[in-house]
Amino acid sequence: MVLKKVLENTFSIVTLSLLLSACAGMHGSPASDPASAPDITQNPLAAQSAPAQEFGDAPVASDASGLPAMPLTGHLMYLYLASEIAFQRGDWESAFRTMESLARQTHDPRLAQRSFEFAWLARQPEAALDAAKLWRALAPHSEEAMQNYLNSVVLTDELDEAQSVFERGLREEPAAARGTMIFQIQRLLAHAKDKDAAFTVLQAVLAPYPDLIETHLALAYGAYAKGDNQKAQEEAQIALKSKPDSQQAALILAQVNPDREAAMKFLSHFIAAHPAAKELRVAYARGLVEQKRYKEAEHELLTLLKGDPENLAVLYMLGILEAQTNDNKAAERHLSSFIEVLSNRPGEDHDATSALQLLSQIAEERKDYEAALHWLDMIDAPDAHVGVEIRRAEIFARKGNVDGARKVLAELAPEDKAQQIQVIAAEAQILREANQAAQAMTVLEQGIKRFPDNTDLLYDYAMDAEKTNQLDICEATLRKIIALTPDNQQAYNALGYTFAERNMRLDEAFTLVQTALKLAPDDPFIIDSMGWVQFRLGRLKEAEELLRRAYSIRPDPEIAVHLGEVLWVKGQKADAHKLWREVGSKDPDNDALKSTLARLHVSL
Repeated sequence: MVLKKVLENTFSIVTLSLLLSACAGMHGSPASDPASAPDITQNPLAAQSAPAQEFGDAPVASDASGLPAMPLTGHLMYLYLASEIAFQRGDWESAFRTMESLARQTHDPRLAQRSFEFAWLARQPEAALDAAKLWRALAPHSEEAMQNYLNSVVLTDELDEAQSVFERGLREEPAAARGTMIFQIQRLLAHAKDKDAAFTVLQAVLAPYPDLIETHLALAYGAYAKGDNQKAQEEAQIALKSKPDSQQAALILAQVNPDREAAMKFLSHFIAAHPAAKELRVAYARGLVEQKRYKEAEHELLTLLKGDPENLAVLYMLGILEAQTNDNKAAERHLSSFIEVLSNRPGEDHDATSALQLLSQIAEERKDYEAALHWLDMIDAPDAHVGVEIRRAEIFARKGNVDGARKVLAELAPEDKAQQIQVIAAEAQILREANQAAQAMTVLEQGIKRFPDNTDLLYDYAMDAEKTNQLDICEATLRKIIALTPDNQQAYNALGYTFAERNMRLDEAFTLVQTALKLAPDDPFIIDSMGWVQFRLGRLKEAEELLRRAYSIRPDPEIAVHLGEVLWVKGQKADAHKLWREVGSKDPDNDALKSTLARLHVSL
């Protein structure tokens, strides 16, 4: 057995029997007639050894396949099926004990494997390790047994057992392939809960190989994983000195540097010296995005794309970045290329769902509803089904087919409670946007009967009540939300803003919004509400300061409308006109702008 091959597959093991267990195991259907199933806790093997004539203690003779030549007796079949049924019922422990005992007495590694699977699926690492040891003993040449043994050793932090395996494997591996195995050992040890113990084992295992760059890179990764940035830096510097173009060493040095500006400068210099360092350029681009230096990040990604126009990771990153900066044409071009390249590479491990969703959204924004639906039709991820159908319904509604939209939602039958709530909220939103507020409230009322304490549905219901001037319902519902979730800043803010908008109970409005502001001091909409309360109280200076601050955080049209009105009342009419014109050019149908201009008798 070659340890390298074992390590390549460690932590990604999925056997047919494991898949079958997952389907019919702990959460599977019970036996068709549970009452007639044997009681495993009373079976003879659980309490004593099986009859000697059936299960001897001496090794059983093997057949040509290397498996024990054990006849399939009725007793063996009884115990095996009893174990499987017990596992289906959720009694993993009885199932495990019986199957492991069978394996010990028959010397059949397949039964040891099955006992391991019971413990693994039941998330019982100690029991899994016991079974893995037995499996390995019964099948000493099985790569799968060794893989699962190493998995279990690491997850239970029994690392001393793994150390000798790693040491022997490295000794036996050809020198040219040793570097790859070093990385595989480090990645496996990274799964250990005791990071310090894992690093101690890694140091001991790699001690005989101080001249390999992989040794120092693996030690750098291990030190970084346990939070020892100084050791990680020292090892990475040794690696970089040995191989000045090592992208791995450079990346570690950037990661462990607490000064992000210095780290970015280091990456920039490294890329300039080594233009072919693709991985480092991607990392540098990600860092630029984190610093919101979007144009520079785009430049780096486009540079990468010139040399590798079908690089899936770069196409995806570019598309997401361009969509974020509202360059929808470029985003659509790169995300479409991503989908096209991915469709020609069926083996690629990339999920197209988010790219397709974004393409659909871009098409919808330009009112190309057929294209938006086309992209949605290409999504086949089961876990995205409910979200995709909600988006489909929303697009139908934007096309004017509200009945068709509601039909799409009515045909959904999600079992998940959160998704059921999501469907209710989506239907109400569709009706709201179609100016059918009364129907939206009816949908929400029915939803609240099913989920009476769901604050999302209650909040939407309160806002619909506010829009239809049912202030008693609005206030009662918002106060219920506050009672259910006393730290819900949106409920305090909504109630305070409702009072301020109607120029009523202003002292109470101030107190409510002040509470919201303490809970979320940087929320631009809550700052806007406080500015509006101050305006209603006649404190124009404080109102302007707050509204300018809110607008600087988020240039939202409604904040601009409020700020414009404050400026208008203060006599700064040219500044007010300018703000309102900006809103009108971006959002000509904005209701807040229309009502404000009509009330003040202003035309732009």
